Amino acid sequence: MALSKTNYKIRSLGFLFCAAVAAPAYSQDTVAPAAPSSFRDSAATNSEYFPPEAIWTQDVTNASLSPQSAAIISWLNSAGGWGTGTMRIDFSIDVLQGDASTPLRTFTPNAEFYTPDCDFAPMPVPLVGAIEGEPGYQCTQDGDCHLIVKYGPTNKLYEMYRANIVGSVFYGGCLVVWDLSRVYSDSGRGVGCTSADASGFPIAPLLFSADEVSQGEIRHAIRFILPNARIRNRAFVAPATHATGAASGGVNAPAYGAHLRLRADFPLSSLPNDGARVVARAMQKYGIFLSDGGTIALTAQGDRFTNAKWDNLLGPSDLAQLRVTDFDVIDHGAVQSWNGDCVREP
Repeated sequence: MALSKTNYKIRSLGFLFCAAVAAPAYSQDTVAPAAPSSFRDSAATNSEYFPPEAIWTQDVTNASLSPQSAAIISWLNSAGGWGTGTMRIDFSIDVLQGDASTPLRTFTPNAEFYTPDCDFAPMPVPLVGAIEGEPGYQCTQDGDCHLIVKYGPTNKLYEMYRANIVGSVFYGGCLVVWDLSRVYSDSGRGVGCTSADASGFPIAPLLFSADEVSQGEIRHAIRFILPNARIRNRAFVAPATHATGAASGGVNAPAYGAHLRLRADFPLSSLPNDGARVVARAMQKYGIFLSDGGTIALTAQGDRFTNAKWDNLLGPSDLAQLRVTDFDVIDHGAVQSWNGDCVREP
């Protein structure tokens, strides 16, 4: 569940039905059980989103721990650990690829669009694709409905929260356009600014894919989420830029942006399969970033548009053995308070 500029991103029962936006004649049921091979083969591994200097691909094997590491881990453990009590994996977010033939579509902002945090720009929408948790582009289940497109012609990453394409009309929540040629500073797109995730982070570069796991290596940090009650209230640490009032944890709760690392002495051989060990090794080398509020701890990329498939590779409970006490918190510098204001960076 992505979180908002006020307390939380309220899951609207209705959108702002402004004037319909002219668009190509799409069907709201345009789906793809399997993408054409040419489409799949164009997909980049998740470590290729930003330049190699980006924070998401830094080796933190020997990074110093936060002075509050033990207190944060102890508090989180006593609060219940991961959402649901065990580390589970969600496979519902797909990443689409756009090329020069992909239509650019304007959208009507809904109640989840915030100014100046979000970007109002035409968005590439592949003819074949889907939003998070849905078989096509229509948001029917009242979920987060993320629409994520890596657009090759401009080397940009488009990430939208609460997308909803109904026939020829496109309604959209917060859209963030990331420049994939840029190494963002600790202030990201601006201090106090949200993104399609409550932390202000990009989503796609922190998802791990079936292609990566099948190839035996994940070369980037991983996104994780916690229930609001287990995230520090209105607090974030770099490189996060945003927090929420819905987060209600106390001073020892992890803040948005907290960077955890699986301990080097964790017995990887005890995990149930090679796929789980690939993910765990990435957690030891690159760590996991607290990115959003919700229940299921880890988010993997869906496999509708990848060559490899999750079946017989990794299951939703294959990392259930990992407890919060198996992790340390990397030194993240000063905790910052979120006051509701967004100061955008150029």
